[in-house]
Amino acid sequence: MRVLFVCLGNICRSPAAEAVFRAMAPDVAADSAGTGNWHVGEPPYAPMQRAAEARGYDLAPLRVRQFTGADFASFDLIIAMDADNVANIERLRPAGDETPVRLFTDYAPESGVSEVPDPYYTRDFDGTLTLIEACVRGLGAALNGAR
Repeated sequence: MRVLFVCLGNICRSPAAEAVFRAMAPDVAADSAGTGNWHVGEPPYAPMQRAAEARGYDLAPLRVRQFTGADFASFDLIIAMDADNVANIERLRPAGDETPVRLFTDYAPESGVSEVPDPYYTRDFDGTLTLIEACVRGLGAALNGAR
């Protein structure tokens, strides 16, 4: 199983999701990407790195990369942080490809939210991490049920 987490810039939500998922499911391959190209090659956003580090997640080794159509062939499941990300991902879907693309919050329906808010704008890095942890727990349970 190979899982890709996708957000807009790959500087906050998706790298945090990758790090949390790797910590909670070390036996499953994971990566992250952004639909935009503004920060390619850079590390995740420093305030998100600090918030994640306070919870024991290390984002420092990660580097921003942009989502491409080739990712559909490289991953078994693509997880988007919001509906705009889903739309941007789907625009790059190769004809005939059936790789599932899901909203991350689908794995935490008890959260009562439909999207992972972008802490770059909300400044709520801790709240975002709490939601990501809940989504990762639900995703882990779903993946374990699928095995």
